Amino acid sequence: MSTITRTLRNLWRIGFKEFGHQMQYIGDTKAGRLVGTDRYGNKYYENWEEELPLRTRWIDYKEKELDPSQTDPGWHAWLAYMVDAPPTQDKILQTAVRKWELPELRPNMTLTRAAYKPYSTTRPKIEAWQPVAAER
Repeated sequence: MSTITRTLRNLWRIGFKEFGHQMQYIGDTKAGRLVGTDRYGNKYYENWEEELPLRTRWIDYKEKELDPSQTDPGWHAWLAYMVDAPPTQDKILQTAVRKWELPELRPNMTLTRAAYKPYSTTRPKIEAWQPVAAER
């Protein structure tokens, strides 16, 4: 959480609309420079002056349903401080969609009706009791 003065300073820098957006989706206010945008429309920011260590890079998802699987691998490496240069500046990470990659995003289906549910082919050791009511 941030201090009152830091929050007010960020409010002055980013404006009321972005302030409300960040408070709703991030829970904190951050002001920084836009580093780049990935193919899904997510925006990546960086601020080295005022943020705490390891909190200087962040992502603003395009879709309001926050899903970390919507992050490209190159941008994930940049966010996790594995590389210093963002994919827009790194020659190795500036590859387009590879032949084996899917062209569009496949969302994470956990906790939805489309989630993978394994089933067992073995008979259970304990069977539930089925009450039988006799006719009178």
